[in-house]
Amino acid sequence: MSYGVLEMDLIEELRLRRWARENYVPPEKRDGAWHPVIQEEMEKKDNEKFSPNQRRKGN
Repeated sequence: MSYGVLEMDLIEELRLRRWARENYVPPEKRDGAWHPVIQEEMEKKDNEKFSPNQRRKGN
């Protein structure tokens, strides 16, 4: 019996996450039709970008 796309294997998830990081775009330019894993990974990168624990260059 096939369950369709309900479960994603680890390799596919990692592939989508890598794609999201390599093709990052700001939130206002994201396609709402992108896979939820891609959306989630780009949101993670947003949070990393604005993390207060990150040092600025030159400090």
